[in-house]
Amino acid sequence: MEVIIVETPLDGAKEAFDIFTRVKEQDGKVYGLATGSTPIELYKLLVASELDFSDCVSVNLDEYVGLAGDDEHSYRYFMNEQLFHAKPFKESFVPDGLAPEDTEIARYEQVLADNPIDLQLLGLGSNAHIGFNEPGTDFSERTHKVHLTESTINANKRFFANEEDVPRYAYSMGPASIMDAKEVVLMAFGEGKAQAVKDMIEGEVTPEVPASILQNHEHVTIIIDQAAAQLLADTE
Repeated sequence: MEVIIVETPLDGAKEAFDIFTRVKEQDGKVYGLATGSTPIELYKLLVASELDFSDCVSVNLDEYVGLAGDDEHSYRYFMNEQLFHAKPFKESFVPDGLAPEDTEIARYEQVLADNPIDLQLLGLGSNAHIGFNEPGTDFSERTHKVHLTESTINANKRFFANEEDVPRYAYSMGPASIMDAKEVVLMAFGEGKAQAVKDMIEGEVTPEVPASILQNHEHVTIIIDQAAAQLLADTE
């Protein structure tokens, strides 16, 4: 696990951009993508770049259950607005929030089997969740339907007019699905992520800290700013 500490989130986005560039130059074809505020600066850099993903595949981590892809709160919509409109991929897979649970989980697992991920991008929840894998999620879990915790709902309610509009369930790649990626890059910024960062990097590997599973991955880069790194024992 390589840890890169930067001054600002923009500096972190530039570090992640360099990783995307390297993987693309090494003929990486499948990119696991994330949503939320953390990757937005990275997506801006990708949009402004000369990188061409038209021969590549993207596979998103998750999607809210109950939202159509054209709903402005859906993650499909987010990806269209932030990246795909300017950097189209040959194929872009996002879970279908309106599909029945059994068929959608089977479909997405087949997508992952058919498209092994070369580089997986992750954010980090304040409770150390990755994707929508909340504390307590079994590490063997693959794509599944998740009942979102109150902390996650509270973190996401700023994107909705009313808290009651925030979906309570999501489809998410599981920890085992994420660990299948050949390489992982995780970004986390701000003091609100500091405890989660410490637990992920220096704590016990436990389902109570979902991101701690990354300690067992052979090729992980953690990009954090000074605020997120403040609780680490060794920040040299």
